[in-house]
Parts: sequence; structure tokens; C-alpha cells
Amino acid sequence: MQKMDWNKLLSTRRLGMENRTSGTPHEDRTQFQRDYDRIIFSSPFRRMQNKTQVFPLPEHVFVHNRLTHSLEVASVGRSLGNLLSEKLVKCYPENPLIPEIGTIVSSACLAHDLGNPPFGHSGEAAISNFFKKGQGQEYKKKLTEAQWKDFIEFDGNANAFRTLTHQFCGKRKGGFALTYSTLASIVKYPFESTKTSKSKFGFFQSDKKNYRKVAEALCIKQKSNEDFCRHPLVYLVEAADDICYQIMDLEDAFKLGILNYERIKTLFLNFYDYEKEQQALERIERTLQKVSDKNEQISYLRAGVIGKLVYECIGIFEKNETNILEGNFNKSLIDCLPDIQASAMKKIQGISFAEIYGHRSVVEVEIAGYKIIGTLLEEFVAAIMNDDTKDKYRQKLLSLLPGQYTPTEDSTYYKIQSIVDFVAGMTDVFALDLYRKIKGISLPGVV
Repeated sequence: MQKMDWNKLLSTRRLGMENRTSGTPHEDRTQFQRDYDRIIFSSPFRRMQNKTQVFPLPEHVFVHNRLTHSLEVASVGRSLGNLLSEKLVKCYPENPLIPEIGTIVSSACLAHDLGNPPFGHSGEAAISNFFKKGQGQEYKKKLTEAQWKDFIEFDGNANAFRTLTHQFCGKRKGGFALTYSTLASIVKYPFESTKTSKSKFGFFQSDKKNYRKVAEALCIKQKSNEDFCRHPLVYLVEAADDICYQIMDLEDAFKLGILNYERIKTLFLNFYDYEKEQQALERIERTLQKVSDKNEQISYLRAGVIGKLVYECIGIFEKNETNILEGNFNKSLIDCLPDIQASAMKKIQGISFAEIYGHRSVVEVEIAGYKIIGTLLEEFVAAIMNDDTKDKYRQKLLSLLPGQYTPTEDSTYYKIQSIVDFVAGMTDVFALDLYRKIKGISLPGVV
């Protein structure tokens, strides 16, 4: 059966810069290191510091936000990529890009959450809800089925690809102008919204030409129904994300007093085989006895679990590499963990959904997010769809829309999408502040 080829899957070609020559022998950074730098120095990346990951951003206890989560995912992704490149370099000794896999994966990990709206995991649902059940329903008849599904099933993954590749008004062609390999490594669901019964998809109708260009250039295998297979490095990006959000949420829950020390310690030690790893467990206990700070103990236990999961996931990737390259591997690496680690992860997932994601503080942020995002969409979508040029309120409202979000085409789909781009890119703080001002709850300079 035909397989994807690593020699074709790794490319320094850049979106929007296809006709330019890439680099000189004397440059101090590789092309994939340039990708990493472009992402980390970008405004959308910086804005993630004020976007909720899970817990509300408290004043006195530091918990993860979207930015710190992305940095940690990038760190784990780099380790996964480096381990894979060590294996592949033996099979492809003449390919100079194989040693760069760690950088490609870490760059994709940095960018994987760039498309997520404010207010945590509920942000996507709040946007979808506006079109499914809110005033956005009135625009359904003006859109194609595929365009409508882009909105009612709004997905942060697809929006990340758009953020990185779309030429916003006044910006350069190709968006961030990243390499094809980095872009392909971000797309967990390489199909459009109409090709799935689930809510997850990889790109909007407006951006599918860009994805197809990337996929075809890298010779990513295409399925019979015109969907594409995943780029193999997507599995490593996904694994890094899965590892971090499952494990790091426990650490935050401890700092906030939601879960106690003994419970989290047990959850972390569950990842070890008590019969075969007795020496490792004894070493862990000796280290814990030397460290009196409970936060440091939790961090030490967490680091050990992440390290174990990294090596397990690389082993799973190697074992299934042929199926992955043939496009026949339809699970995440985390789904294939050995029984002991799989059981430990399942326990964490159960507790997370019951006691962490359902915690009152998390729910309160999600409820507020629904109200704030829904109101902002209601006001701005109505304004941009209103053709009355003499409507003063409409004019003043649209004057708040940054120039980069000017619609690229004069159609219902692109007008609405420009507003969704605007709202999804907001930080929690900016969205709340704008909501209050539009509703007349607060005024600039008035306490």
C-alpha cells in the first residue's frame, strides 16, 4: 500500500512565499526555527496570556493560561520530535531536515491554540450557540450549507489554521508565511466541516484552498472521499497537548485547593508499575523526603509522569509508523497507552470532568463567556450586515472594528467571518471591557 514519504513531508517552502529562495548558507537560524520565532513574537501569541485555559485568572495564585499551556506543550513536543528524529535519521541519513523535526513539532505546538476564543473551552461553544440558537439563526438562508456549518460548529483548530494562513486586510500574503510542514503539523482534523458528523474539523471554507495547497505539495495521502490523512507529525503535536492539559490541570487544582496532595500523589504514582518499577518508586520516595515543599513535590511527580508518557508515546508512534504513513492509524497516541498508563489516565480524566472542569469557578467563567461572546456577536454582526449607511449607531460600532478585520469580500459569509475573527481573537479582559462599554455598564475614565 502506498505510504507517505518523509522526504516529501518535510519542506521549507513557505505559504505566500513560494517563489522566493529560502535562506543562505550563512544564516543563523534554520527555516523551522524562523517559524518558531515568528509565532512567539506575534500579537496573537502574546494575547494568549490573557485567555483562560481552564481556571479563571486569579490575582494571587498563578494558574495556567493559554500562553503558558502552549509553551509547555511546545516543550513536550520538542522532546517527542527530537526522539523521533533520532530514530529516523538512521533511515534517512542524507535528509538534512530530519534533525529539524523537534523544531517543527514545537513550533506547531506553540501555535495549536492560537485560534481559540476567550473564556476557555466554552468560547467555541458560545460562538456556535449564537448561530445555532441565538440571533445568528437569521443568516442561515443567506449561506451555503458548508458556510453555515463553519459557524454553527465553530472550531478553534480550524481558526488556528486561519489565523496563521489568512491574509487579513493590510497584512502580507500567506499570513504568518510559515513553512508547509509546520502548517500541516497543526491540522488535527484534515477535512472541512461538511465532511464530518462531529463538531471537529480542520479548516473553514474560506481557507480550504490553502490547506489543499499545503497537503498536495507535501504529498499527504488523500482518502477516497477527498479527505486528507493526517501529516504524521500531527500525532506528536496532539500527544504533547493531551499530556500537558491532562497532567497540568491536576497541578492547578492542587494550587487552588480543589484536590488535596495525597490524592494527586496517588494519581501520579498510578502511572508506574509497582511490580516492575520498584527501584524507580523508591527513588521517587527518597526525593520526596528531601523536599518539604508540597508544590515542589507535586512538580517533581508531574515531571516524572510527563517523561514517562513522552517515551511511551514515541514507542507507540514507532510501532505504528507504517500505518501512520499509510493513513490507516485512526487513534491518538494517548489512546494506545499500555494498560497501566491507560488506566491511570482514565482515572485522571474522570476526576477532571467531575471535579475540575465542573468546579464552580470554571462554570462561572463559562457562563459569563456565553453572555459576553453572544452579546458582542449580536451587536457587531447586526452592524456589519446593516446596509443603512445613515445609521449612526452602526457607524460608531463598526469604527471599533480594527482595520485588519475588514471583510475581504462583500458577501454574508465573509462579513460574518470578519466579526467572528475579531471576537475570537479577543482576550478575556478585552472582551469583558468591550461588553461593559457597549451595554453602558462602564465608561472610559468613569469609576
